[in-house]
Amino acid sequence: MLIVETIAKIRRLHFTEGKGIKTICRDLKLSKKVVRKVIRTGITEFTYTRTVQPRPKLGAWLGELNRLLEVNAARS
Repeated sequence: MLIVETIAKIRRLHFTEGKGIKTICRDLKLSKKVVRKVIRTGITEFTYTRTVQPRPKLGAWLGELNRLLEVNAARS
């Protein structure tokens, strides 16, 4: 995930100093895809929100864990 300071650095290097995408990638150790995305879009912050939280390891034990939590809460 990119923070606002990194996005500002990328834009400053490209638009004011005139550096190319490849040079910015080397300097900041970022991928070309990320640098291109920042330069082409006007978005100032990139975020990712997960819609479903996967629980592959807890899935089989979820009922038992909930039961144990209820028993523990009832104790006082």
